This record gives sequence, structure tokens and C-alpha cells, in this order.
Amino acid sequence: MTAAPVLVLNAGSSSIKAAVLAPDATGTISTLWHEQQSWTLTPGAVEQCLAPWLPAALAPWQGQLALVAHRVVHGGERFRRACRIDPEVRRGIEAVSTLAPLHNGVALAVIDWMETWLASWQPGLSQWACFDTAFHSTLPVEQFTYALPAPWRQQGLRRYGFHGLNHQHVAETVSQLLREEGQDDAQLHAVRLISAHLGAGCSLCAIRQGRSVATTMGLTPLEGLVMGSRSGSVDPGLLLHLLQRQGLGAAELDHALNHHSGLLGLSELSGDMRQLRQAAAGHSGSQLAIAVFTARLLEGIGAMAAVLQGVDVIALSGGIGQNDEQLAHDLHQQLQWLGPLRLLQIPADEEGQIARQCHAAAGSQQIAGSC
Repeated sequence: MTAAPVLVLNAGSSSIKAAVLAPDATGTISTLWHEQQSWTLTPGAVEQCLAPWLPAALAPWQGQLALVAHRVVHGGERFRRACRIDPEVRRGIEAVSTLAPLHNGVALAVIDWMETWLASWQPGLSQWACFDTAFHSTLPVEQFTYALPAPWRQQGLRRYGFHGLNHQHVAETVSQLLREEGQDDAQLHAVRLISAHLGAGCSLCAIRQGRSVATTMGLTPLEGLVMGSRSGSVDPGLLLHLLQRQGLGAAELDHALNHHSGLLGLSELSGDMRQLRQAAAGHSGSQLAIAVFTARLLEGIGAMAAVLQGVDVIALSGGIGQNDEQLAHDLHQQLQWLGPLRLLQIPADEEGQIARQCHAAAGSQQIAGSC
């Protein structure tokens, strides 16, 4: 039996995705409506985007929604599962917003706008949060600990990991696929999976028995692989050089690393892999960007394989991972040294994962204080 539909809002730095989904008792999701709107995050952008668009789009479901579910990128150490949003939970999200400045702030702005609008549209409708960091709460201590002075570590400066909602979706999808092919529970528990979320943001996750055991993003979503406009990992000494010897301020450094680096910075053309592929034949910057992106990805896969002591399945997801056939071909050729493995391309489904998690949490009467 299909339950009352759930509204999912996935707010990002350049766009917001909205979907109405209907989960059933088995966890199967039916998408009733899905739309994406682009925005530039200036003061008032959330109001200017949502007010003329969302109420009209949601009119067919007025009074019918079970809950509103939000993707929140950073949950810190506290938030390890879906939570109903109350003032205490909101303060907790705000407290770690400096660690995901491109994401948490806009999610809170959407939550606040929705609270005001829902008061007249569907009074009493609860809002819930799902956290991208939650899936990585199973990381062992040696994987989440940085080699930093104890006073810094005691402030919570550690690896958290991100893209957890989609990494979990990939893990569950691969498990279901293998089960349909006849593998039993013992065989599924032994599968060594590397999930590669490759899009505007990119990260790898080593997964064993459905649990995250290593990942490439860290305290913030800036660490790890080369991304669309984010640098990924660089030598900390390089950053000190820019600060101390060239006089860059922290704000300039932050902006350059998040908005003018990655594929965009390397190519000096675009942060979109599709455009780089089209231009690569005659554009050296595009060639360099693709080469560096692929080299760092191969290095990361090697590291994840070392943690897992081998690999059985590599699953590519995200806009690049699920659509770039040239990348899939190149990886297949260059990873032969790992031995027999399956290379899959799996569409991302963060909205479906959010709907399932929040619907299950609400159904079990989980309260905010238990998060």
C-alpha cells in the first residue's frame, strides 16, 4: 500500500531539486513530480526562487503530504540519522554550517522559508533532515582521525565524509542487484564495493557489508578528488605559501579553492565534463583537466582498494559517473591490475534515499531528541 507522499527538497549551491515521492511499505518509491530550479545565492535568493514557483507547483498535493524532507550536507558528529527539525536540531545544523559553507546555510534558509509558508498552506506538517555525513558515521577511528595536535582534534576537527546519501543508495542498489542474481547473505557480506560519486562534487567510498569504511572527503567537502570547481586535496604547504608569501586573505583562498579550481581552474574553460569532452580534441586546457581528473580518480580507487584488500565492484554514479562512457571505458582499461571486477554505472537517487529515510524515521516515531 502506498503511503501519503513526501516532499523532498535538495538545496545546493547552484540549484534546488524538489520532488514529491510516494514510498510504500516495501521501500519502493514512486516519483509523482520532480523539478529543478537554478539560482545564484545572493541575499534573498531563496525567497525569490521559491515564492513564485513552489506553491503553484505543489498545489495538487495541498493537505496530502506526510512530511517535508531536506538534504543537509553536514551533520557533524551529532546527526547520524534522519531527524525531525525543531529549534534544537536547527541550532545543531547551524553550528556546523561553517564546515559546509556552500550547502548548510542554504538548506537552513529553505527550511526557514518552508516553515513560514507551511503555517498557512498545510499547518502542522513536520520537516525532517537527512544528512550526507550520516552514512560515514561507521568510519573506523584510524580513517576519520587527522594527524593533528590533540587540542585541535578535541574540537571535532576530523574526517566526516559526504555524499553519504548517494553512497548508501549505491550500496543498496548493488546489493539488490547481486541478490537478484542469486547471491546469498554470506556472499553479499563479502562483497568489496567502491562507490564513486562523480559530478560537480566528487568522492569515493569504500563499502564493506553495507557500511562506509573509508572515504575521500574530509572535514569539509573540499578534500579528495578533483571536482567541477573545487580543488580537492592540495599540499597544505601550498596554502600556507599563498597566505604568508603572496598575501592572499582567507576569504580569497576559500573562494578560489571552491569556485575557481578543479576542472574549471585546470581547463580555464568549464567545470562541466561534457563541455571538456567536446572541446578536448583542440583544447589543451580541456585535455589537462581530464587527465588530472582521471589520474586523481585512479589514485583514489587504488587507495580504497587497499583499505578493502581488493575490490569486487566499482559503481560509478553522479552526473559524470553515470553518463560519461569514455571515463567508464578508460577506467575499465586502466584498472585491469586489480583483477576480475564489475564496473557498473548507477544513476544517483538522493531524493529517493531521503524520502525512504525520513518516511521510515517518522513511521518509527523517532523524535529529534534521539538524534
